Amino acid sequence: MKILIIDDKPAIRDILRTWFEMEGWTVYEAENGRDGVQLHRKTPVDLVVCDLIMPVQEGIETISSFRRSFPEVGVIAISGGGRLSPDQYLEVAQLLGAWKIFRKPLAIDQMLAAVWQWRAIEGRGESQ
Repeated sequence: MKILIIDDKPAIRDILRTWFEMEGWTVYEAENGRDGVQLHRKTPVDLVVCDLIMPVQEGIETISSFRRSFPEVGVIAISGGGRLSPDQYLEVAQLLGAWKIFRKPLAIDQMLAAVWQWRAIEGRGESQ
């Protein structure tokens, strides 16, 4: 399973990378949505974990881009909020096609269960 983490905070990317690598998955990182889309074009992934509030290209635009250009890729949206509550951002992300949504701080058990569920549903990442 190949997972792309898109978040502007290195600490969040590090935590998620650690969790996912402990499961044996291959992890890629981007600090904003634009870089994440470009990375996926070069190195396709099975699943994207995307923050919603980021500079350069925020998560809502990124999710829309993935749904339009790469509908086979699963998207998990994460948010700690911004000017609005995290729930409002996450509801919009889900309406735009995010498969799962999570508020920060993240719970390891819920995040890993969601990724395993995506893998089972999609039959993805059989070799990784």
